[in-house]
Amino acid sequence: MSLIGKNINLEVLRSTEIGLFLDTEDRNYNGILLPKRYVPSGVEVGDFIDVFIYRDSEDRIIATRLDPYIRVGEFAYLNVNKVESYGAFLDWGLPKDLFVPVSQQRSLMIDNGYYLVYAYLDKQTDRIAATAKVHRHLQNESEDLEVGQEVEVLICDETDLGVRVIVNNKFWGLLYHNEIFQNLTEGQKTIGYVKTIRLEDHKLDITLKKEGMAEVKDARSLIIEALHDANGFLPLNDKSAPEAIYEELEMSKKVFKKAIGNLYKDKMITIKRDGIHLAEQKV
Repeated sequence: MSLIGKNINLEVLRSTEIGLFLDTEDRNYNGILLPKRYVPSGVEVGDFIDVFIYRDSEDRIIATRLDPYIRVGEFAYLNVNKVESYGAFLDWGLPKDLFVPVSQQRSLMIDNGYYLVYAYLDKQTDRIAATAKVHRHLQNESEDLEVGQEVEVLICDETDLGVRVIVNNKFWGLLYHNEIFQNLTEGQKTIGYVKTIRLEDHKLDITLKKEGMAEVKDARSLIIEALHDANGFLPLNDKSAPEAIYEELEMSKKVFKKAIGNLYKDKMITIKRDGIHLAEQKV
């Protein structure tokens, strides 16, 4: 099985002037080179080290300690460094650019363009490449997910209903416009939660906030922390505009109202016309 495109923990076989050679447990290799410039201090023969495996500009299988922006089986937005007649070369955080053949471009890429791509291992060349035809590698119907489950989210393009996202590097999902309370940018990676798995088509609706009591508990803690930072007073209450609440606390008015109601019942705050106050703690 090819190690190319993987993050892996390998044992140091030997140390040379050009770097470390790492054990692949393959008798056809004398080890994979980790160039000297990537060798951390204090590493000795017999130690194990985390590396990423790829092919360098001379097509040699090589190890690096650099962290690529994308790995095999992942999606990411990447910038184009150079365009040739036969394909484009993307910046993915490693010395050798990531190649996108012309046949794998949805439309011809341009210099300095920013594109959503999927990284794969080309079976013919045994090299890591990328494709902009991402739909081939995504599923519309969710599997093994549950409502409320925490998921990894990649922010994609905007639609009439909301913002499309890629969930767990597997599925399309949607964030609705009226549930977005923060600035989002294409290519941004964040944590989200499964809000709905639609019965009719099994597609995913995603939210960036925990729902129910879990979200309220997080909001309680945030409000108390903000009150302490503001000397015990915030000029917000259940009559405040949603925009004012979000600007101060980055939460929806609905969650804010539930949280302050909860805090009031626990006698941790008082609610007045001018805003909310930390309650005086009796000794």
